[in-house]
Order: sequence, then C-alpha cells, then structure tokens
Amino acid sequence: MSTPMGTVPQELADQAEAWLAQDPDPATRAEISGLLARGDEAGLRERFEHPLAFGTAGIRGPLGAGPARFNRAVVRRVTAGLARYLSEGPSPRGDTARGSLTAAWAAAAEELVRGPGPVVVGHDARHGSEDFAWDAARVLAASGLRALHFRSALPTPVLAFAVRHLGAAAGVMVTASHNPAPDNGYKVYLADGAQILPPHDAAVAAAAETAGVPPDRELLGPFGDRMAEVDEADVLAAYRSAALGVLNPSGPRRLRSVYSPLHGVGAAVLPGLMEEAGFEPPALVPSQAKPDPDFPTAPFPNPEEPGVMDRALAQAEDVGADVVLVNDPDGDRLAVAVPAAGGFRVLTGDELGVLIGAHLLARSEGAGRLVATTVVSSTMLSQMARRAGVAYVETLTGFKWLARAARLRPGHRLLFAYEEALGYAVSDAVADKDGLSAALVVAEMAAEAKDEGRSLLEPLDELEATFGVHATAQWSLRLRGEDGPEGLVAVMARWRSAPPDRLAGTAVSSVRDLAAGEGDLPPSDVVVLELGGAGRVVLRPSGTEPKLKIYFEVTTEPCGREGLVEARGSARARLEQLRGAVAALTRGYQGVLA
Repeated sequence: MSTPMGTVPQELADQAEAWLAQDPDPATRAEISGLLARGDEAGLRERFEHPLAFGTAGIRGPLGAGPARFNRAVVRRVTAGLARYLSEGPSPRGDTARGSLTAAWAAAAEELVRGPGPVVVGHDARHGSEDFAWDAARVLAASGLRALHFRSALPTPVLAFAVRHLGAAAGVMVTASHNPAPDNGYKVYLADGAQILPPHDAAVAAAAETAGVPPDRELLGPFGDRMAEVDEADVLAAYRSAALGVLNPSGPRRLRSVYSPLHGVGAAVLPGLMEEAGFEPPALVPSQAKPDPDFPTAPFPNPEEPGVMDRALAQAEDVGADVVLVNDPDGDRLAVAVPAAGGFRVLTGDELGVLIGAHLLARSEGAGRLVATTVVSSTMLSQMARRAGVAYVETLTGFKWLARAARLRPGHRLLFAYEEALGYAVSDAVADKDGLSAALVVAEMAAEAKDEGRSLLEPLDELEATFGVHATAQWSLRLRGEDGPEGLVAVMARWRSAPPDRLAGTAVSSVRDLAAGEGDLPPSDVVVLELGGAGRVVLRPSGTEPKLKIYFEVTTEPCGREGLVEARGSARARLEQLRGAVAALTRGYQGVLA
C-alpha cells in the first residue's frame, strides 16, 4: 500500500505495513489501512509507539488495531510466545532470575514452569472475549500443546482454580477485569495457578517477538485430542466444594443480601454458591444482573469508583438488606456495604481486609499459618498477625506476589491475603484474588453479626480500639501532555534524591527506596516514606497510565472504644493534610501535574 507522500515517516509506515501483513482480522486491518491512506501520523503513533506489555495483572488495553491496542494479532502473538516458552524454554535460573527478583523469589520462580503440558483457556463476557479465547486455544493446539477451553463465560477465579485442578502447565484468561467497556485483556497463569511473574513474563514476551503472529492457515486443524472442552460441571463442583470448605458448616445462615455482578459473569456462580452454603439467595440488582459488555449502568465497572454501587445500595435500602455484595465484571474483586446510621456504608478495601483477616485468624489454629498483604495496604494486618503468633509477609502490589507469599516461608500455608484494591484470597484453594469465595466468607461474617444483634461495623470498632485507627486513602496525580511517561520518571527521581524531612508537620523517619529491592520485596519503582509510628506514604507509578499513585496511611495509638470518635476524626484530618502536602511537593518537582 502506498502512503501519502510526506505525511507519515517511512519508518512508521513500514511498521504499519509489516503489521498489516500479519493481522488476521479484517476490521483491524481496515483501521490501519485507513490511517495510512489518510496520512494520520498521530493515529498511527498511538497504535504503534507503546506496545501493550505485561503489567501488574497481565496485558490490558483498548480494543483496536496495532501493537498498542488489544486485538487478535496481539492475542495470537502472545499465545505463540507462551506456547514456545512452555515447549522450549527451561525455567529461568541463576543470574537471569536474580536480576529481577530477590534470592528467595528467584528460588520460588524456578519451580513454576513445568514444560509442555495442557493449557486451560477461559474468558469473560466482554466484547470479543470468546473469539480471543478461541484464537488462543487454536494457537496452543497448533503449537503441539493440549488446549482445554471453557465453553461458557465464567469468572477469573474459576480459571485460576482450574489450572491446578486439571494439572495444567499454564492457564490463559481473556478479561480486562474492571476496566472500561472499550478494553480487553489477557492474563497468564503458571502451573501453580497464580499469575505469571518476572522473569517469566519477560521471557514469554521475548518468545512472542520471535514467534510472530500465526496465520489462519496454521490454525485450521484438525487438532484431534489437542483441543478439548473443559468439563465445566466437574470444575465448578470442585470449585464450590473448595469455597464451601472455608465456612463453618454449623454457623448462622439467616441473612438478607443484595448482590450485583456489575454486568459481568459473577452471577453464573455466586447466587448458587450462597444457596448451597445454606444462605437465602441474594437479591440480584435487576439492571446489572446479566452480562453486558457495554456496562450500560457502570461505564467504569470498578466498585471503587464513586456511584458504581448506587443501584445496589438503593435496592438494599428498599429491602432492608443486612449486607451488600458487589463483584467486578470478572468476579475477582469484592466490594461490601453494611447498614449504618442514615443508610449504608461502603467499607474500604483495608477495612474489609482486616475484618476478614480477624475472622479467619479467630477461626483457625495451629502452626504454619501465614497472612499477607502489600506494601500499599494497611499495616494493621501485620499487628494482628504478630498478636496471634502467625507469620506475616508483605509483598509488592499484585496477587502474583500475594498468592505465593507462603513460598517465602517454607513450612507455612497461606491462610489469608488481601490488597487494598478490593482483592481477597480467603484460602489457598485459589492462587489468586477471588471475589466469590470472599463474598461467601463475608456472608458468614454478616450472618454471625446479625445472630449476635450487631453489624460488621462493631467488629471493626473493636479492631481499631485494640490496634489503633489505621486510616488509609489513595490519590492519583496525572501528568499532562506527551511527556507524561518521562515526567513520571522525573517525579520519582526527585522523590528519591530530595525527599522531604517533614510532611504536614510530621517528621519523615525513614525513606525506603525499593528500586534495588528490600528483604522479601523484589526491585520495584516504589518509594515509601515512613512517618515514625504515625503512618506512611507510598508512591508508585501506574503501570498503564501517566499517573503517580499515592497511598496514605495515618495510624493512632490504641484508644479504646471511648476514644474512637476523636481518633477517627483526627486521622481523617491528618490524611487530608498529608495529601495536600504531597500534592504540593509533587507539583513543585515537575510542574506538569494536574
């Protein structure tokens, strides 16, 4: 194809032409062809300059053409790389692994690739998910591996569970989780059922570049027994059994709940799971009960976003519910609201995390128990673990780390893990965050509280009275303009080279730069400012946008029930002061922050 003279640089035009030669999708080929015909340099750069890459939780991006968008060519290329890595590449060892991991994590990573074996492929109900999953399964089968694919759209935790249940070498889940409707994505799970982590992700990406995009003629079959449907009834029965095994079978079950899957796939599993556990089935939010990839009532279907839970909360008011349960569209996150004065109160991710943690700690006993959370989550769980005599691990953000925390402590098993972004693992049955089994445990907690004539807010009061208020919040500062990514690097460099001595009148007792790793924490672009015993501030660039994500924690001394109101008010005020101080300093560093 010829391009308008002088409108598109030749190098960029050559990239586009090379992509066109491999793209199997007529729609995305037409998109690139149109940009070339119009000489749209800006449009082409948007699609080619920053290719999608593995981030905190797989690959995600807007649907469209080119390597910087999510499309069939990207899916085929990454899957071909995964197949090649499983078939040919030994697991990373020695210096290769230790270049990006601590010694303990490197040792754990060596055990995660078992070589050729079946690969389980699942998908949610987003635009194109079923077709992308079918492409992935065909690429795997054409590569000589056995592809076990789910026919139905099901939650991500079910796929993660299936990897180990079926003895697979890996798993692929097509989902963009809680991203907006125009997005889709691709998660890879290793043989232990947890998401891929360094250096395996980089090795798969490198193998994908070498493998290229398999053309249609290589994917026609027949594949024989290299392509098979998953026995979904068997997997779901085993998953339900594992989830129910976390509960006290003789505990109270009287509970009125409201549930929304936010137009996603959670309703295919959770209502039946609760009924099997002995609870009354939750009342579904009618306008959000069925899968709809356009998410008409929640354009940004993340329950952390303001307004996303409004319909569920209104219905809960109408029916007098005891608890509100909301999953994100692929069912791996959970948001909870409980009755409070004047309506319903949505619990923060940290509040729900410590409540579930306390419940599971109280219900368990014996040596070898371990709980974990991340460097950006509340520190209360560490205090709870210490008092209970239970091992505790702090990891980087993401369940690819949390699910494997017990690997760092031989002889231990994961009892509970959570991250503040509404991700919870209530057992080690699923090596990922699981909003379905977590909802089941929350229902048990709420039923127990109801049986005792109280709400879940009272156990939270008891925790804060005992361990002190741990008020947490997150803010994001976005960098403007084309230089956003470079500006983000500059902002982090300034925080490292010239950190403040004080923030909002509180002394900064230490600055932890995780660029080179620290203890169990692998190298990461994270800076932690410790404020003595008064809290901390954590700065971390977003892996997908030119945003600086800032996490705040303010802690108080244990204050007893009588001091809670004053302590909470003081902590909230301090959070606002810290946010203002950090925002002002960061704008001063770069001058391009919104």
